[in-house]
Amino acid sequence: MDSPLSPLSYQPYLDQLIAFGSVESRKADLLDAKAEYFRLTGEVFEDDKLFELRMASFLDFYLYDRVSPLTSKTPAAEFYEHRLANAPPEESNAFRSFTETVHGLFEVRKLGKGLVRLRELYSGKDFDVTERRNIAGLETGDILEARLIPFGGHLLFSSAFCYHPKVAVKSIKAEVKRRKKKEPQRAPNELVWECARRALNMDRYRQLAVEKIYDFEQKVL
Repeated sequence: MDSPLSPLSYQPYLDQLIAFGSVESRKADLLDAKAEYFRLTGEVFEDDKLFELRMASFLDFYLYDRVSPLTSKTPAAEFYEHRLANAPPEESNAFRSFTETVHGLFEVRKLGKGLVRLRELYSGKDFDVTERRNIAGLETGDILEARLIPFGGHLLFSSAFCYHPKVAVKSIKAEVKRRKKKEPQRAPNELVWECARRALNMDRYRQLAVEKIYDFEQKVL
C-alpha cells in the first residue's frame, strides 16, 4: 500500500484543495481571479487550441499564487492552515506541499527514465522532476513554463504547461539576462506571463514569423 505522501496518491489531495477553492461562496472571487489571469496572459476562448492548458494554468494561478482580497491568503495557504488544525500530521504535510510550489520558465537539461531535469532561467537552479510519462515532443534545450509541486519526497509537474518554440529560446534567454541586469526590480513572473501572451499570439497569428512574435523589443499584441 502506498504511503499517504507517495506521488501516486497526489491526486486525491489536490482534488480536496480544488473542491475547497471552488465552493459557491468563492464564486465571485474565482471570477475576479480569472479576469486577473486573462489580463496577465491574454484571454482565451473555448475554440482556442490552448484553451484547456490555459484553464489548467489559471487554476494553478488561483490556488497557489493569487492572494485573495477576502482572506489575504491563497486558497492553498488557507486550506493548509485549516487542515493543520484538523488533520493528522501526514495529511497536513501533504497540504503544506501546495503552499511550496515552484513556478517559472524552465530549460530542459536532461530527459531520463522517470526523471526530467530542469533549470529555472532566473535563478539558474536545477530541479529533478519525477515523471513516469513520456511528455510528447519534449527535448533537451526546450523552454517551457511549468509548476513543480513537492510531494512525498519528489517534485511533480502540475497539469499546466506552456511550451515555447525552439526558435524563441535564444530570445527568451537574452530577455532574462537583460532584465536581471537592467531591471532587477521586476518580478520573474512578469516574463512568465508575457511569454504566455506571446505563445497565445503565435497560435492565433500564424501569418507572423515566430521570431517577430518573440521579439521582446516589440510590444505584445
